[in-house]
Amino acid sequence: MAIPQNKAQLLEAIVSEYSKLKSELETVTEIQSTRKEMEGHVQGTRMSVRNLVSYLIGWGELVLKWNDKHKQNEMADLPDTGFKWNELGKLAQKFYKDYETYDLSRLHKKLDEVVEEIINLINSNTNKQLYGEHWYKQWTLGRLIQLNTSSPYKNALQRVRKWKKERSPENN
Repeated sequence: MAIPQNKAQLLEAIVSEYSKLKSELETVTEIQSTRKEMEGHVQGTRMSVRNLVSYLIGWGELVLKWNDKHKQNEMADLPDTGFKWNELGKLAQKFYKDYETYDLSRLHKKLDEVVEEIINLINSNTNKQLYGEHWYKQWTLGRLIQLNTSSPYKNALQRVRKWKKERSPENN
């Protein structure tokens, strides 16, 4: 799917990519979800499906936090307070820790809630607000949302499918 250029395309991208990811995640068992068998967000590390879902929740919540700050005419710390853009691996580790006590079912529910809040955020803005003005440096709000939702959902889907393929009985 091409990079969304307007509100309708952004909504379509999020709904489409999240739907595919959710279907794939629903076939992962609780026990499977805890195994650190996927390439992690930090080079040379391994992560679990639960870590991956935590990562997606974390970024979604950051988008919502950024927007809340913006609405209050405050400057959000991007990517997050205490983190620089060259420390995204550390931020990923923080997300893993934030949700380490959640079981897979609770993680699924939390991610559903975050996605719903982001869709509501998009629906509460006009196309001009999403794509017609710079929101952070050269980025529009729509582009920032896309970079932290539909793109990571697509990447996560590829990671989960690769992990499943590597684990299939034919390959063991």
